[in-house]
Amino acid sequence: MSGAAAAPVTEAEFAALMAPLGPFGAAPRIAAGVSGGPHSLALALLADRWARARGGTLLALVVDHGLRPESAAEAQGVAALLAGRGIGARVLRLGLAPGGTRLQERARAARMAALLGACREAGAPWLLLGHHRGDQAETLLFRALRGSGTAGLAGMAPVRAAAEALVLRPLLGVAPARLEAVVAAAGLAPVRDPSNADGRFARVRLRAALGDPGGTGAATAALAAAAAAFAARRAAAEAAMADRLAAAAAVRPEGFAWLDPAALGRDAVAEAALGELVRLIGGAAFAPGREAVRRLAARLGEGAARGGATLAGVRLQVMPEAGQGSARRVLLVREAAAARRAAAVPAVPGAVWDGRFRVGRSGGAPPPGDGAPSAPARPGWHIAALGGAEDGAVPAGLRRTLRRAATRRGVPGLALAGLPAVRDERGRLVAVPALGYPEAGGAAGLVLDFAPAGGPLAAWAPPPGGGAERPADGVAPAGAQGL
Repeated sequence: MSGAAAAPVTEAEFAALMAPLGPFGAAPRIAAGVSGGPHSLALALLADRWARARGGTLLALVVDHGLRPESAAEAQGVAALLAGRGIGARVLRLGLAPGGTRLQERARAARMAALLGACREAGAPWLLLGHHRGDQAETLLFRALRGSGTAGLAGMAPVRAAAEALVLRPLLGVAPARLEAVVAAAGLAPVRDPSNADGRFARVRLRAALGDPGGTGAATAALAAAAAAFAARRAAAEAAMADRLAAAAAVRPEGFAWLDPAALGRDAVAEAALGELVRLIGGAAFAPGREAVRRLAARLGEGAARGGATLAGVRLQVMPEAGQGSARRVLLVREAAAARRAAAVPAVPGAVWDGRFRVGRSGGAPPPGDGAPSAPARPGWHIAALGGAEDGAVPAGLRRTLRRAATRRGVPGLALAGLPAVRDERGRLVAVPALGYPEAGGAAGLVLDFAPAGGPLAAWAPPPGGGAERPADGVAPAGAQGL
């Protein structure tokens, strides 16, 4: 397509790009991250037409990082431009401090957190992002130079599950020149962020080295095709891991899991599945390092972990099956000490404690006003670990009550200390929603949903910094803990 003007993406083409990312149902309510640059602006125009054709709506989310003096005015200008096209928009102000190391990575992480938070508040279960073929090629190069493994070389995933919304990238196969053409055909002037041309950043230097700003060249196409091939391998591996987990694991909404070692197996799929399960129960964004998981899997397979083990803040305890002879299963719970170290958070709908539990309202009622809650259910109320006998967090008489409630609900004693609890301004226990304590009214309509930071099982996301291997975590013997 070089030497000729690129054709804009049509509505029919965009519908075809969206189709495999669904289903979306009737009247879909979607959100999109819109910086005002040509590619995200094109996404907004295409997504708005797509949503309207299906009786739905688009909410454009404009993030103001606050890194440049003019960014606030630019964000308001983008919102006004979208409003002029009949597209609802909301400006999200981050107020990041300029300077420091890994600035672009920190800005991207803060932006994603703000976008997902806004999706939750708006009740939009899909978040669209405008990454295109050039971005995918650049990502593959960046991760290859950082020593990424095959999962990282798969590039950005077209679909990724997060607790707040499904993150969709429908334009990964589209050349950026075609998106520029969409904006030009609409007669709009996009915002050009000068940081995208700042040679201090590695991604900018890679982009310049490719020398293909329109994304129509052979090198960009080859890199995007390589990422697609790696993505196919990753998808197959994830499918195998999901099948294995379905057969071997049972995850409970109280934040613990049971694992059948025999059904898990002892191959590479088993190791990947075990790493994902540890990531989930620990509330981490990413699974532990491969070598640490491999050592843990070997210990479980050889029966050497009968005394229990910990990895990445998760305790694994081998439990004999009653009346089943040598049969055994493994309990995975949040390590009590790790839960106690987690900072308390206000009891405000939308708050997340320990990367595992999200505060909500009973019945799923949205926060008042624009969805941004301003105060806890009661002044001073907060969420912290329930704790156990060793830290005096729960009076002895109440411990017995909670143990009985746990028994009725099938919650093992080892899981109790790491459960989230609602406490008042003096630290006194108000409620343990996971145990139904107290039976009614004590939590002022608050619920605590198990929504781990890294998303549900097998919801792939690239590690920060481009997919380089993470340092291995040690596997340590586990001591006794409980309520």
